[in-house]
Amino acid sequence: MRGVLLDWAYRRLGRHYPIAFIALELQAGFLVTGGTVFLLSLYYDGTAAEFGAILAITMTLTALTLLYGFIRIKPRMRPIQEWIGGQRDPDATGRAWTAAVSMPLDVVRAEMLVPIAAVILPGCIAGIAILDLPWTAFFPLMAASMIAVGYGAILHYLTIEAGMRPVLVDVNRSVAAPVEACMAALPLRVRLLAALPMINIITGLVVAAVTGNDSESLGVAVLVAIAVATTVSLELTVLLSRSILVPLRDLQQATGRVADGDFDVRVPVTTGDELGELAASFNEMVSGLRERERIREAFGTYLDREVAEYILSEGFEEDGVIVEVTILFCDVRDFTSFAATAGARQVVARLNELFEVVVPIIGAEGGHVDKFEGDGLMAVFGAPQRYPDHAERAVRAALEIDRRVNRAGSGAGGFELGVGVNTGRVVAGSVGGGGRLNFSVIGDAVNVAARVEAETRATGDAVLMTAATREKLGDGFAVADRGAHQLKGLERPIELFAPQPAGAPDAAAPATTLNA
Repeated sequence: MRGVLLDWAYRRLGRHYPIAFIALELQAGFLVTGGTVFLLSLYYDGTAAEFGAILAITMTLTALTLLYGFIRIKPRMRPIQEWIGGQRDPDATGRAWTAAVSMPLDVVRAEMLVPIAAVILPGCIAGIAILDLPWTAFFPLMAASMIAVGYGAILHYLTIEAGMRPVLVDVNRSVAAPVEACMAALPLRVRLLAALPMINIITGLVVAAVTGNDSESLGVAVLVAIAVATTVSLELTVLLSRSILVPLRDLQQATGRVADGDFDVRVPVTTGDELGELAASFNEMVSGLRERERIREAFGTYLDREVAEYILSEGFEEDGVIVEVTILFCDVRDFTSFAATAGARQVVARLNELFEVVVPIIGAEGGHVDKFEGDGLMAVFGAPQRYPDHAERAVRAALEIDRRVNRAGSGAGGFELGVGVNTGRVVAGSVGGGGRLNFSVIGDAVNVAARVEAETRATGDAVLMTAATREKLGDGFAVADRGAHQLKGLERPIELFAPQPAGAPDAAAPATTLNA
């Protein structure tokens, strides 16, 4: 019911809610002060006028103390008010979150030490003077008042924590990911170990006052209540705390392991209560994450990992997009004659050895392998990950493939590759049917790249690229003009160029360096 009322007040008051709530919550200090004076009236003899004077003095001091505390705490509420008022940028959201989470402890700090000096000390002195008590009465009065301050601090903390919940829930709705709860706050263990014994101490003092009204028994009652709370009650409190905190610790440790990528962790379900249900739900969640990771790993094996991440991301557009990319085709020369004389296992092993070299080169330049086509492959630069320099990346990858496979000749299956590169606009998206889809690119740019790779056999170059790719290159790329070529299936001749590796100018035609 309280939560519903606080949610209603938050919606109603808007940016004024934090100030109004804190101002109202601080009024609980008057109840604590009044309750303390009433409790003392049960232990000490005095007229109604005398206790009325003590109450007036302590209430006045409490009012001044609360006003001072409110003035101190008010600036800390400004980030919350600004956020509620409409400042929703990441920095403002972070400040509001920090202020709201830290507010309970900030108020307790502001209201803990000041009351001791401004209310308790003068209040005890006034009580001794008005009731004409011996000076030794100061100590039991001080002890009882300190208990009241401790009770008030816990009351303030828990109430303000509940009051800030509507704000924090609202903040969580507005951010893309939860903000880490690493701000100043009392640990749950401290709250349990402080609140429960404190309740027992105050209960003991009230019961002792009601059942045995002895003006000399306040000090004894305080000592007895504390002794009981720190023996019988404390043991029960510790056991209760352990029953709550140990399962939470298991969950916390398991969460850390999941964050480190360990999806085999399981939380022991040791209770049948809400914490047990939470542990079981956590295990079910991790099981789902483990299955998702297994699928992701499978995607990473049978698909390019970058494409797998894109398909699983929220930004994946199944309908497809039109983008400019650079396509790289590479194919093994004279593969047919090799396959005709080699065994099946040798063919597969040699091809795998080749692709173990080629695929990492493509990935290092930000490209992804769209598909393997027997003894060749097609790679895409610029989709799904957009790169403005996709053409340069593709050419660098082509030259590195030439260097590692054709020129080094070792560790790549002993094959020789031809590489064709072309730049153009394509449709990128999921293509397929019958429950089977493949993320790919479609368009004339793909066909042209395949034809360019085939033309390397005619020109004798290891790498060829089109004029469309050449135009996208920046400084530092040396190329040799191979003229216009009529490629199979294309209506018009295509200008082709051979990018040259550093330090190895073309022998058939002079290389030219591109200038932006």
